Amino acid sequence: MTTLPRLAAFALLAGLAAGCSSSGGGGGHVAAQRGAAAPLTVEQLAAKVGCKPKMQVNAAEIRTGYCKTPDGEFFVTTFKSQAGKDAWMDAAPEYNPHLVGKLWTVLSSRKVLDLLKERLGGDLHLTDHRTKKMRTIG
Repeated sequence: MTTLPRLAAFALLAGLAAGCSSSGGGGGHVAAQRGAAAPLTVEQLAAKVGCKPKMQVNAAEIRTGYCKTPDGEFFVTTFKSQAGKDAWMDAAPEYNPHLVGKLWTVLSSRKVLDLLKERLGGDLHLTDHRTKKMRTIG
C-alpha cells in the first residue's frame, strides 16, 4: 500500500498532539477506566480477524499495525484516549472509508471493511466525519 508513510506520519503527529493537549493529567482517561472494560489492543483486534499485525507505530498514545489476510490489507490503529482518537481522525480525513470503534479505527477499502465489520463491529464511516455529509453505517 502506498499510503503507509503518510499513515505513519499522521499517526505520530496525532499521538504527539493528543499527548500535548490532554488536560488535567489524563483524569478523563482514569475515569473511563474505572467503570468500563479496557479497550482492545491492536493485537486483540487483529486476532479477531485472523492476523498477526506488523507494528508500524508503537507509541504511548497511539499504536498502528498492518495486516494482510485473505479478506485484504488493512491498518488497525488504537488510541490511549478519545482525545487522541479525535486528533488522529481530524489529521487524516482523506483516509476514507474507515471502520471506527471504541478507541480504535481500521483503514482499508470499503470491500475489506465490510468483511471486517462482521467480526469487529464498529461503525463504518464513509466520508469525512467533520462534515454534515458524513454517512455512518452502524
